[in-house]
Amino acid sequence: PLFPAVAVASEAEHRLFERLFEDYNEIIRPVANVSDPVIIQFEVSMSQLVKVDEVNQIMETNLWLKQIWNDYKLKWDPSEYDGAEFMRVPAQKIWKPDIVLYNNAVGDFQVDDKTKALLKYTGEVTWMPPAIFKSSCKIDVTYFPFDYQNCTMKFGSWSYDKAKIDLVLIGSSMNLKEYWESGEWAVIKAPGYKHDIKYNCCEEIYPDITYSLYIRRLPLFYTINLIIPCLLISFLTVLVFYLPSDCGEKVTLCISVLLSLTVFLLVITETIPSTSLVIPLIGEYLLFTMIFVTLSIVITVFVLNVHYRTPTTHTMPAWVKTVFLHLLPRVMFMTRP
Repeated sequence: PLFPAVAVASEAEHRLFERLFEDYNEIIRPVANVSDPVIIQFEVSMSQLVKVDEVNQIMETNLWLKQIWNDYKLKWDPSEYDGAEFMRVPAQKIWKPDIVLYNNAVGDFQVDDKTKALLKYTGEVTWMPPAIFKSSCKIDVTYFPFDYQNCTMKFGSWSYDKAKIDLVLIGSSMNLKEYWESGEWAVIKAPGYKHDIKYNCCEEIYPDITYSLYIRRLPLFYTINLIIPCLLISFLTVLVFYLPSDCGEKVTLCISVLLSLTVFLLVITETIPSTSLVIPLIGEYLLFTMIFVTLSIVITVFVLNVHYRTPTTHTMPAWVKTVFLHLLPRVMFMTRP
């Protein structure tokens, strides 16, 4: 008895589909009056923060774009079609708003329309296509790796102005209920805002919905693998002055520390953007540490040079006797034995 019921339901959906799209034109806006705008309810749901490319300043996200509007041509009476209140049809069959990501960092701006749209007997159309976006994001690495970033995502119709399409924001922020936690970044908040902007190219006003994604870097990885080793290696510089002058490893230790800091500086350079506007604090720390290590090498060379001088090879200058045997003892309140 199940198969006849399925056959009847399929036949009803077939009749409904034929009736809805018999004279339907997916190019024409679904409005009874040409002067009326199509109201698009818009919401973005983020399922994953794929990657933040600091070098190229690109944020890659996996988003679901929920779009709801009313199409008066897609209404029907459920009683005439065995109580069918909903119907799923290919998105290519119906009119859709051309909402794109304005600050896209790659060439493909259009959302893929291979997913199906949900039709309701009242004419309400719900379309929620998934897409992976690569958006431009200005990265500030001043406090790397304890930095916060604010990446914006601006959505709007590319060809329809506000008189043709008007956007309505669903909720006050991005939907994060299905968000998959990232191992490198934590999402703090993602508020959304509606804007009506008049651009220099056109006389019309174009609406857009902009989301501000506030994210914080999780610093545990960089703390263990970068910051702590840098600090430990930096402290080795002090030990150079505790080595006896007869030890031949004083200069070797300084040079080894200098080379290690250079390697860490190269690692940071590969991670941050290639810009001269901002230098991260950890980069400044490594740079100044390298300067001090270089000075310690110079001082060590001077100390070794003085240490290995003998009366047979060098004569002590008079100013050295004056400074170290007369002036410094007085300043330091030292008495000669």
